[in-house]
Amino acid sequence: MDRHYLLYALQGLLRVETNRQLWTLPPARAALIRAGSHVKVTVLSRIESASVLFAADFIESPEQGVSVFDMSRLAIELVRECRRWTSDSQPLGDYAKRMFGTLGMVTCRLALAPTPCVLPVASSPELQKAIRLTESRSNTSPSFGKIAHDSGQSPRALARRFKEELGMTWSEMLRRIRIIRAVETLAQSRASVTEIAQSVGYSSLSGFNAAFKDLMQKTPTQYRASFHK
Repeated sequence: MDRHYLLYALQGLLRVETNRQLWTLPPARAALIRAGSHVKVTVLSRIESASVLFAADFIESPEQGVSVFDMSRLAIELVRECRRWTSDSQPLGDYAKRMFGTLGMVTCRLALAPTPCVLPVASSPELQKAIRLTESRSNTSPSFGKIAHDSGQSPRALARRFKEELGMTWSEMLRRIRIIRAVETLAQSRASVTEIAQSVGYSSLSGFNAAFKDLMQKTPTQYRASFHK
């Protein structure tokens, strides 16, 4: 797009993908996309959109092409106030310009602290296949050796690809896949945390809570509550 894009939904779930990274956007999270950046946006459920397009000269240009971050209470309230004006509205008055300008400044600042909940995208077909297999088996107890065999690689070659292409181990990728799926489920269902832990492949609730908090800096219960700020 030729404008900066604040992608945000008050309800529902979105997914944003660049050529190197993939993020999930529940209602607690938004993406700020710099004008001219290329992204793929997938709608994963029925949403209530509250996105904003900023003229390239209306706000300061975001530092990153795409930044995904947790919304603050202030940012959410600014979005709600700005929803009074639509694309069909008359030219913005002074008050509206100040509201949109403040929203732009606040979200640009939030974008400087992107979420760690991101899935890197592999470039080689071999690693892409291994990740697809891992995703499809992540709710069970997948074996690294079996994933390597079924993707046509030796364990040593696959481990090297994970390190060189993604900078992480297979176990770290598996954990991140599970936590991202848990985030999606927390946003879309009323299932208990225990049920969600089991559905994404954790047999231990304490292990799930620890892994979730390590990546998200919040417990699953705290994160779910942040959808309803």
